Amino acid sequence: MRAGGVELCVAELGERGRPTVVLVHGYPDSKEVWSEVAPRLAERFHVVAYDVRGHGRSTAPRPLRGGFTLEKLTDDFLAVADAVSSDRPVHLVGHDWGSVQSWEFVTVGRTAGRIASFTSMSGPSLDHFGHWINRRLKRPTPRRVGQLLGQGAKSWYVYLLHTPVLPELAWRGPLGRHWPRILERVEKVPGGGGYPTPSLPSDAAHGAWLYRDNVRPRLRSPRADAHAHAPVQLITPLGDAFLSERLYEDLELWAPRLTRRTLPARHWIPRTRPDLLATWIGEFVASVEDGRPEVTAPGRYADRFGGQLVLVTGAGNGIGRATALAFAEAGARVLAVDRDAEAAARTAGEARGRGAAAAWAETADVSDEQAMEKLAERVTTEYGVVDVLVNNAGIGLGGSFFDTTPEDWKKVLDINLWGVIHGCRLFGRRMAERGQGGHIVNVASAAAFQPSRALPAYSTSKAAVLMLSECLRAELAGRDIGVTVVCPGFVNTSITSTARFAGVDAEEERRLRKRAARLYGLRNYPPEKVAAAILRAVARDEAVVPVTPEARTAYALSRWMPGALRRIARVKPPM
Repeated sequence: MRAGGVELCVAELGERGRPTVVLVHGYPDSKEVWSEVAPRLAERFHVVAYDVRGHGRSTAPRPLRGGFTLEKLTDDFLAVADAVSSDRPVHLVGHDWGSVQSWEFVTVGRTAGRIASFTSMSGPSLDHFGHWINRRLKRPTPRRVGQLLGQGAKSWYVYLLHTPVLPELAWRGPLGRHWPRILERVEKVPGGGGYPTPSLPSDAAHGAWLYRDNVRPRLRSPRADAHAHAPVQLITPLGDAFLSERLYEDLELWAPRLTRRTLPARHWIPRTRPDLLATWIGEFVASVEDGRPEVTAPGRYADRFGGQLVLVTGAGNGIGRATALAFAEAGARVLAVDRDAEAAARTAGEARGRGAAAAWAETADVSDEQAMEKLAERVTTEYGVVDVLVNNAGIGLGGSFFDTTPEDWKKVLDINLWGVIHGCRLFGRRMAERGQGGHIVNVASAAAFQPSRALPAYSTSKAAVLMLSECLRAELAGRDIGVTVVCPGFVNTSITSTARFAGVDAEEERRLRKRAARLYGLRNYPPEKVAAAILRAVARDEAVVPVTPEARTAYALSRWMPGALRRIARVKPPM
């Protein structure tokens, strides 16, 4: 189609008549940057992607200077929107410079009524950026100066793109040839899929004028009325090498109907995280279409876990239940897995009432390899690849080593260790094969590093989980999959009522269970605090997380004074 003296290449997917989602690419990309996201969205929406002028199959303006102003880019957008959805406003999605120009679209008066919503990722408004700089220059506190210097360092490429001729020579020469490998190595962008396109050198050379025509004028004289006239969803990759999270501080002043999302990824998330982006964009568009756009997050960490698929084993009670509900409050999609079907169903029902995007119950015994294989296959087919896996299911076993029978050892290792192995192998493999990151949490115990003469089997199983987690973390680091081992101490859960004690009769076992339950009750450390530690650990990608004060003390002693722990282990516990 023709607009503003250039020919724009426009691609459409999905059925017309559905809500229209317009995807705007960044620099130095073309519309093919969306080739993984667009088909996923097209299952629900009418999806449109176009090559920005001078990129891909769209022609470049002549002359180039002055041909890439935000005003002309807005003309192009309106022409596309009128052509693909003349009777309904469109939902706008922009990445990098696609987001920068889309901020212009959503804040100028002439587009009011043509945009239903805007999803921004990795690209700020130049007007907002200009005001951000001015506020820090006018009141230069140490923190604000640090933010300016930090973003100034991240913006090194902007200065180079303003130099004459050099960027064009670099892109048409060695940089253009090596760019795909740079993306693979530095950004972990998977190769193939027609991206980047052969037009990359000319796209990048033309796109340099996006910066030259707009950056300095807008930063010097930012508009005072750059307020968004549509709901905005901000998606911030926390590992972005080019843009600081701090750029979006106080964004609510400019976009009062704002939903924030964050994810642990680098800059090119349309290529590295297409599943999650499609989920977030789809949910946001649907919420706007239904007249209920989210403005504030339903719970802590909602910006991080909203819409993500989280599976928790042993979710029927205790730490597992509390963890499932904590993720539900953060807006995740929750799979509550337990061998007790009724308990799993209760947790799923409560999760839906706590704000989960969706919640389901599944029944499985984590020690049963075939049952876990069927569960993994069913979950992947019906719900998708799990984003966060919490291997929590476990049992307690006390008693001396010589009183612990081979059957006792098998049972505790089958659940506490093999259950974790099955979960990591079956769900972790699918995370790795998908190639879009994820996180695994294995719940161990302070007993993993605190030896005890009364808990040889239990401590062994949990120590093995600790080492397994450390090994797995090292192996999966290169795939953007975090692994955390959580080590609670004395937590008031029902594990004491089901714990077994080797070498005693049934009556003595009941007495020991009651005594343990009473002691744990007096300690009264709630499982909700462990759940909070799990969410925090995933958000921060922590490796080993001792939770309770006694667990943290034991962990410190195990590292700095292991002899003290060995002496404590010799003390016979009171019976």
